Amino acid sequence: QVQLVESGGGLVQAGGSLRLSCAASGKIFSIDVMGWFRQAPGKQRELVAAQSTGGSTKYADSVKGRFTISRDNAKNTVSLQMNSLKPEDTAVYYCTTAPAGMSWYEYDNWGQGTQVTISS
Repeated sequence: QVQLVESGGGLVQAGGSLRLSCAASGKIFSIDVMGWFRQAPGKQRELVAAQSTGGSTKYADSVKGRFTISRDNAKNTVSLQMNSLKPEDTAVYYCTTAPAGMSWYEYDNWGQGTQVTISS
């Protein structure tokens, strides 16, 4: 199993920035992709951004140009820099990992989630 611990959520005004971080421990050798999902009240969980060990990335259309995912493979961490935040970015954000061979939308380890709230 892989354990994931997120940090960095909070409350910020629209137009502001936040940085989320996630540290992985446990069976880290099994990890290929690290990413972030989010779930807003009454909505399905959706992929925000993900990055493979090799550096390939996947972003939701709604965050392209505003959010940037980055990884430190040596430290087993992944971060999400979120700029130009909008009220519709309000959600619980979850760190997630997947082994090699899975699609961008299939993950098998999840963090506990961190709340991001954007005020208008």
